[in-house]
Amino acid sequence: QVQVVESGGGLVQAGGSLRLSCTTSGSRFGDYDMGWFRQAPGKELERVGCITWSLGTTYYADSGRFTISRDNAKNTVTLQMNSLKPDDTAIYYCAATAGGYCLASAGEFRYWGQGTEVTVSS
Repeated sequence: QVQVVESGGGLVQAGGSLRLSCTTSGSRFGDYDMGWFRQAPGKELERVGCITWSLGTTYYADSGRFTISRDNAKNTVTLQMNSLKPDDTAIYYCAATAGGYCLASAGEFRYWGQGTEVTVSS
């Protein structure tokens, strides 16, 4: 069993930055690929990106503004978001999946956090 907890959300003006953190406990963090997803009001869940456990390889749905990193020693993965836009307003979720499933669908991510809300004002 893995517990996932996100933090760092809040209100930011367009063009600003936010750094979300995700901490896990309960199992070997280093065994899991970690993903970030988001769900905007009235919209479906969408992938933001993910990072593999083995090499720390990252994949992004929309490269350029967001960066994912991880610290296996601290059981933490972060999502650095720059040049934020109002369209980035959403609840952001961190999730864990078995190694090798980084690019799998959201349904393959077994452990999810409760989400952290990000609001970008225009």
